Amino acid sequence: MAQSEPLRSSAGETSKVYNDDDDHNAQQFVEPAIKRPRFFSPPNIRNERLERRLGTILCCTVCWDLPKGAVYQCANGHLMCVGCFTHLLADSKLRDETSTCPSCRVEISRSSVWRNLAVEKASNELPCTCKFCHREFPRCSIQNHEQSLCEERIVRCKYNRIGCSWSGRDKEVLLHESNCEHSRRSGFDILTSLQIIDSCREKEMKSFENIIDLLSYEHIMINDLQFKPFRTEEVIHRLFYETRRFTAFNKQWALTAQISSSHQDPAQSYDREIIYQLTLKSKTVSPLHVSYVVLRGPFGDMKVNPELYSFEFTDQDYDSPYNPLPLEDGEECNRLLAEKYINFRFIMFLAPS
Repeated sequence: MAQSEPLRSSAGETSKVYNDDDDHNAQQFVEPAIKRPRFFSPPNIRNERLERRLGTILCCTVCWDLPKGAVYQCANGHLMCVGCFTHLLADSKLRDETSTCPSCRVEISRSSVWRNLAVEKASNELPCTCKFCHREFPRCSIQNHEQSLCEERIVRCKYNRIGCSWSGRDKEVLLHESNCEHSRRSGFDILTSLQIIDSCREKEMKSFENIIDLLSYEHIMINDLQFKPFRTEEVIHRLFYETRRFTAFNKQWALTAQISSSHQDPAQSYDREIIYQLTLKSKTVSPLHVSYVVLRGPFGDMKVNPELYSFEFTDQDYDSPYNPLPLEDGEECNRLLAEKYINFRFIMFLAPS
C-alpha cells in the first residue's frame, strides 16, 4: 500500500510595495486595540476555514488583529497596522531608542518601511463578525453596518436631549419613542432641560468668542513655529520639545513642551498628552498681559481644538504654567510623537495697558 504524503502548507513571500503619499494621507488613523494573546496550538488545517487561516497570516505582528487601515512591512516582510507602527515610533522616541520590528528586530522608520497594498485589500475582503448581531460581513463594510444598519445595535431615544435615559436595540426604539413619557412633558419641564444644555454650549462658545474679541487688539503676533525634540541631562534622559526663539512685542519668547501622563513614566503609559509653556526670554519693566492660542498651521496637520490661555509676565514671572495642548485624542498625541518635528501656528495677543 502506497503511503500517502503528509499535508504541506506553503506561504508566499510578501512583495515590496513602494510608499504612496496620497494613499497615506487618505488613510484614517486607527489606534490598535489591546494586544491579544496568541495561542500556538497546531490548527486542524482540514477543518479550519480558509478565511481563518488567511487571518492568522495577514494579521499585525504587534496586536495580532487584522489591520483596519494602512499596512506597513519591515525589510523582512513582517506586517504592522498603521496604529501599531505609529505607536512603536512614539514609544521609541520617548525611550530614546531605535525603533525595531517586534518580530525580527530590524530597524524601522518612516523611510525604511513600505506600504503593502495587497494585504490591505485582502484584509478588507475577509469576513468580520458584527459585535451586535454576530453576523459576518466584509471588513470594508462592517463599520457602516454596526453604526447605521444593524437592528441589534444600541441606540438612544430621540428625546434624550430633554432627559430620557433609555437606550436599547435599534429595532425597539420606535416602540419606546411612541410610548416615551418625555414626549408628553410640559413646556416648563422641557425648558429646564434645555437650559442645562444651553449652559454647556455657552461654555464651549465662550472660548471662540474670546478669540474673536482679541482680534480687535492693536498688538497681535502670528508665528509659524516648530517643536524640535531634545533630551534632558538627567540620569534617565527624558524627552522634551522646544521652539527657536522668536520676536513678539519687541521681546524674545520661546515655547517648551513635554509629555505628561497619569503614569510616572510616559513611556510605560498608554494615555499620554502634550503640555506646553510660554517663556519670556527678555527683561521687562512693566507687566505684559498676554493671551495665546495654538492652531494648526500651513506647514503641519495637527488636529487641535483651539484653547485660549492667558498669563501676566513680570520681572519676577517669566514662565507661564504648563497647559495641555488640546489635541483631539490620545491617538493624535502618539501620531505627533512619531513625527520628526511638530509644526503649528502660534497667535499672541497683548492686552492694552
